[in-house]
Amino acid sequence: MHPDNTTLDPPSGPLAGPGLASLPAGSPRFLTALPVFNEVRHVTAVLDEVAKYATDVVVVDDGSTDGTRELLAKRHDVDVILHPQNRGYGAALQTAFSYAIVRHYDVVVTIDCDGQHEPQRIVQFATSCQETDIVSGSRYLDQRQSLKGVPADRQQINCQITAELNEKLGFQLTDAFCGFKAYRVGALAQLTLTETGYAMPLELWVQAARHELRIVERPVPLIYLDEKRSFGGALDSAESRLRYYRQVVQRAVNKGGMLPADLIANSRANATAGSQASSTSGTIPNADTQPCS
Repeated sequence: MHPDNTTLDPPSGPLAGPGLASLPAGSPRFLTALPVFNEVRHVTAVLDEVAKYATDVVVVDDGSTDGTRELLAKRHDVDVILHPQNRGYGAALQTAFSYAIVRHYDVVVTIDCDGQHEPQRIVQFATSCQETDIVSGSRYLDQRQSLKGVPADRQQINCQITAELNEKLGFQLTDAFCGFKAYRVGALAQLTLTETGYAMPLELWVQAARHELRIVERPVPLIYLDEKRSFGGALDSAESRLRYYRQVVQRAVNKGGMLPADLIANSRANATAGSQASSTSGTIPNADTQPCS
């Protein structure tokens, strides 16, 4: 991930919230980042809650036109980076990652601004990232959760793409798309992300496998406040969305050499054939989870 040329001052708002009082000594210096596009209904309530649990907050407004930008201009407890035009969810996250890298944070926590994530989990995610590279929220890890209200096409595509990623990369993910994550910033700096749309997290998973990053999933509640929320344009079609996701994954796979899963498969094939030659064994990144079902 290559830093951009953004130069902003640190947030000038409150330095503590009730969720930060219990931070143990030696906790990582973390940034909380929110990509935002046309979230006028949710942005104030979400940021008010985030401010209770995070001291350093950056919002990337990805070309909002619905009044979100005006609401953000009134706040003094977050930094705001403006994209003059809508560039995409992936582009907004890349801007946030660059912000974290150039300011030498230890960890960056990403959280969506649509009210589907619980900010009280921010500190837990940040501190959990001290001994791993990515802490990824999963809405499907706790199989006791009710799926009522979840759009059927979204759940199906999520599980399908997650299963395909697991097969290609040697992961055991249960939710490839959850936006609630914590990243070790040093690990992010190894990546070169180029996808600007909703599928950027899929490109990131492929690069994470190639760099053998350590990954842990943590359960998060399954909350859908707007079942009819639009992706925009052609992506509102489930078939088009699935095709787009697969194309991004394949492009990312084709960009580099063999992935750890390929190396493991080759090693097993050699063992089955009784080969006496030594073979290189890749390391499956640590994902202490069960596959999506």
